[in-house]
Amino acid sequence: MPAHNEQDYLEAAVTMVVIGLRARRERFEVVVCENGSTDDTAALAGRIAGRFPEVRALSCPTADYGRALRTGFLTAQGDIVVNFDVDLIDLGFLDAGVALVDRRDGPAVVVASKRGPGAQDNRSLGRRLVTAVFSAILRHGFGLSVTDTHGMKVTRRADLAGVVQACRFGADLFDTEMILRAEMAGLSVAELPVTVRDTRPPRTPIMTRIPRSLAGLVRLRLALWRERSTA
Repeated sequence: MPAHNEQDYLEAAVTMVVIGLRARRERFEVVVCENGSTDDTAALAGRIAGRFPEVRALSCPTADYGRALRTGFLTAQGDIVVNFDVDLIDLGFLDAGVALVDRRDGPAVVVASKRGPGAQDNRSLGRRLVTAVFSAILRHGFGLSVTDTHGMKVTRRADLAGVVQACRFGADLFDTEMILRAEMAGLSVAELPVTVRDTRPPRTPIMTRIPRSLAGLVRLRLALWRERSTA
């Protein structure tokens, strides 16, 4: 669970996950990866870890969502790694995704789709438009098979460890690069529809994120082309 300036939301989010997973009577850990916060998030994460033995608190020095995801994945010890955001937690998706990944013939990754059949995206119009444009670019420019890459995911750690190590992009693009590289490696990627809504203001203004993401996608496309041409 990446956390940047989440002092008002982190404790409730982690408590929800811990209580929910305890009720499932499975062994688990919750890795909170604070990154570059300027509020009390880092100290709060430490206090939460002191309260719940299942919680570990990590810190990255700079505000970088992708780096936090990467650090959390590589630190996680379980066979299955689930990515939640502080403002996007769905234990029903966790149950369904783990059931798929845990099958012998199951996918290596299950993505929570905000755009696939059966999904309900109740966020603001601006955030829906950004997701729609981003998804269209990935489908037509990169050949992505699923409709979403950003947000909740269930992954089989053994299959994804090498993919994660190969990822070079952070910020908004880490999980997109991870899914693209997983498909390039021949791993199976599935998706499940989810319902999402705004529960807090976005951490990055939309007008800042759009040009940054588009420029990042161009760099990612060029990087992947170079890798294929030299392979």
